[in-house]
Amino acid sequence: MVEEEYKEYTKIEKLGEGTYGVVYKARDKKTGKIVALKKIRLDEEVEGIPPTSIREISLLKEASKNKNIKIYQGTPTVWNGFIYNADGTLFLHMHRIFHRDLKPQNLLIDENGDLKLADFGLARAVGVPMRPCTHEVVTLWYRAPEILFGSRSYSFAIDMWSIGCIFAEMSLRKPMFAGDSEIDELFRIFKILGTPNEEVWPEIINFPDYKTNFPKWRPKLLSDYVPGMGPLAIDLLSKMLVYDPTYRISAKRARAHPYFTNKHY
Repeated sequence: MVEEEYKEYTKIEKLGEGTYGVVYKARDKKTGKIVALKKIRLDEEVEGIPPTSIREISLLKEASKNKNIKIYQGTPTVWNGFIYNADGTLFLHMHRIFHRDLKPQNLLIDENGDLKLADFGLARAVGVPMRPCTHEVVTLWYRAPEILFGSRSYSFAIDMWSIGCIFAEMSLRKPMFAGDSEIDELFRIFKILGTPNEEVWPEIINFPDYKTNFPKWRPKLLSDYVPGMGPLAIDLLSKMLVYDPTYRISAKRARAHPYFTNKHY
């Protein structure tokens, strides 16, 4: 592929494309390092830079002040990769930022094995009072149940659900809930975790897309679906894949879980 020149970077090839822009593999002209270069789409009919782009740049500048966004160095094993995925997310949450699109494609690994959180296009800083949020966030396979049920009031817990899905996928080598539509995604979750009701999630009846006549499945053992995980890993996963976000484990508590202090998981 013919390399395209920019002021500070040489564009090599396209890596991915989304709603708001295109990501390219590029080379920093000064250092020679390979980087991810995001080109934002601008609407020709609208003057100025879109607010979503300004927000992403602002959040990236804030996040890049901390070393945890450069998450770890070395070979990205499941154990190490998950530790530092949690570290990066914990840093964001401590700074009142939730990512809203955590998935394997947004975890970048460079030639040194360094892993970084990427794509803050949907990230949002939490304000007081909390404004209603769009439910059109998070790639389907990593989308928390409250969003699938149409909730517009959510926060950091949606990132923890996504991390749980990524954690399972790192062991399975395939997505745990690979739905092809929102209802298929819900049913795939139900078949493993059981169909939720008011007993396990009191607020569920208030969600726009919840139906009392959903098929009823009983919860199964997570260890049957992720056989490569040991007891501590399964325990942590079970605390992340909790229906009620009030009781879903936080990034801070997840990082303090025994899974991280005992490698004999």
